[in-house]
Amino acid sequence: MGRQHSADTAHSRFALTPAAIIVVCAIGLTILGLTVLFSASASFKQGPYFYLSKQLLGVAIATVAGFVVSRVNLDYARRYVIFVAAAALVLLVLVLIPGVGISVKGSQRWLGLGPVRLQVSEIAKLAMVFCLAHYLAVNQTRIGEFKRGYVMPIGIILAFAGLIVLEPDFGTAALVIAVGMLMLFLAGAKWRYIVPTLGLLLAAFTVLVMYNPNRLRRFVAFLDVEGNKQAGTYQLYQALAAFAAGGTDGVGLGQGRQQLNYLPEAHTDFILAVVAEEMGLWFTMGIVAVFTIIFIAGLLHLRRAPNLFQFLLVAGCLLTICLQAIINLGVVTGVLPTKGMSLPFISAGLSNLLLMGLLIGIIVNTQRSWPRAALPRRDRAMREVLA
Repeated sequence: MGRQHSADTAHSRFALTPAAIIVVCAIGLTILGLTVLFSASASFKQGPYFYLSKQLLGVAIATVAGFVVSRVNLDYARRYVIFVAAAALVLLVLVLIPGVGISVKGSQRWLGLGPVRLQVSEIAKLAMVFCLAHYLAVNQTRIGEFKRGYVMPIGIILAFAGLIVLEPDFGTAALVIAVGMLMLFLAGAKWRYIVPTLGLLLAAFTVLVMYNPNRLRRFVAFLDVEGNKQAGTYQLYQALAAFAAGGTDGVGLGQGRQQLNYLPEAHTDFILAVVAEEMGLWFTMGIVAVFTIIFIAGLLHLRRAPNLFQFLLVAGCLLTICLQAIINLGVVTGVLPTKGMSLPFISAGLSNLLLMGLLIGIIVNTQRSWPRAALPRRDRAMREVLA
C-alpha cells in the first residue's frame, strides 16, 4: 500500500497537467524566439550575439520573476492590490513626463533603469488584471448592479487604458480594454451594459483616429498596402513579401531576405514574418497551433478554480497572452493596422518577456494550490462560465 501511495503521489506530481502543458509551450516558443532572433539580427550593426545576449538576460529575469510569483500566496497578495494598482498608474504618469519618460518615434512608453528600458504599459497589463479580478471578486454579489457592478470596473479599465492612449499606444490600450471587458463578461456583467460600452469605445477610437492627421494617413494607407508601399505601409508590404517568399517550406534558417534590413523591426513586432520566410507557412501555422493549445489548456485549467478572484486572475493572464498573439498575427498578415505589439515569448524585448514570465508564474502558482474539485455549483456566475 505504501509503495502504491508513493507511486500515485509521484505520478500526480509529474502528470502533464494543463498548466504544465502551458509551461512546455512557453518554453518551446521562447527557444524558437532565441533562434529566430539570432537570424533576424544577423545584419544589424551590433551583430546577432548582442541581441541574443540581451534576450537571454531577459529570459533569465523573466524566469526568476515567474518562479518568485509561482511561490506567492495569491490570496495574501490581494492585500496589496491597491498598492500594485497605484504603483502601476504612477509609473504610467511618470512615463508621460518629458525628461522622465523615454521617447522613441514619437511615443513615450519607456522608463530608463540604468542600461535597461522598461515599457511600463507591459507591467500595467498585469496590474489591471490583478486589480479588476480583486474588485469583481469582492463585489461578486453586486455584479448585476449598474454602479458597483459595472461603472466602477469600467473606471478601473479606463484608468489604465486612458493613460496608455496618451503615450500614445493604441494597440496596448485596445488589448487592455478587450481583456478587461472579457473579464467583466466572465464575472457575470449584463450584456445590456457591455454592448453599448463597446460601441462608445469604438466611436471614441474612431474620433481619435479621424482627428489626428498622422493616424488618419496611416489608416488610409493601410487600406491600400500596394499603393503605399513606399510610404505608410512599407513595413507591412515587406512582411507580406516575406510570407510570399517563404511559401510552405521556407527558404532556410538564416537565408531570408528580410533579415537584411529590408523589414524594419524584424526582431520585435514583425518577427513572425521572418519565421514565415525562413521556415515556411507550415511552421508558422505550427506556432498558431501552439498558442491555440495554450488557450485550450488554460480553459481546462480554469475548471478547477476555487474562487472567483483566482478564476478571473488566471483568465485575465490567459486572455492577455492569447489576445496579444492574435493582434500581432493580425498586424503581420495585414488584417489589422500596424501597431507595436510583441509576439508573446518570441519577439525581442525585456519588458514583454518579464510580463510573460509573471503571467506564466501565476498560472503555475494556481496549479500548485488549486484543489482537484471544481467550484461549488451554488455560484451562479461561475456555473454559467464553466458549464
